[in-house]
Amino acid sequence: MREIELWPDSGKRSWRLITDMVMGGVSLGTLHTATIGEDAPVRMRGAVSTENNGGFIQIALDLQPAGGAFDASAFTGIGLEVFGNGETYGMHLRTTDVVRPQQSYRSAFVAPQHRTLLKLPFAGFVPHRIETPFNSSRLRRIGLVAIGRAFDADLSVARVWLY
Repeated sequence: MREIELWPDSGKRSWRLITDMVMGGVSLGTLHTATIGEDAPVRMRGAVSTENNGGFIQIALDLQPAGGAFDASAFTGIGLEVFGNGETYGMHLRTTDVVRPQQSYRSAFVAPQHRTLLKLPFAGFVPHRIETPFNSSRLRRIGLVAIGRAFDADLSVARVWLY
């Protein structure tokens, strides 16, 4: 089966932190890029709060410059090498069809305390506030999200790939 690394990718793509503060929420988060010898190249930590209509922190990885489409139609899904604090997180995919911030295609996963390989098939992603069917040939962004309830988030990501 064919695979392709999405991240790390020699610095071509980088994660960015987004919190509910963009819509008036009060959740706090940090994004840490590892130094040599650390367990994972990127770590998202923070406190998710549902106060003030909030409720998320996210790290996002754009797959093409300027929000262009990445054709993932030759693949079955997305693989992750992650570990964390045993909490449930979401992978939110955005395509070029997604035009509103609240829209995405979603799949949940648990980040166990030990490094784990996960495979999330595209067929398992559920549309959220969008009626357009998921089209993997129009993939634009991958988001890893702590969302929907008050909790302390701690998620480390070592690798992301298409399988």
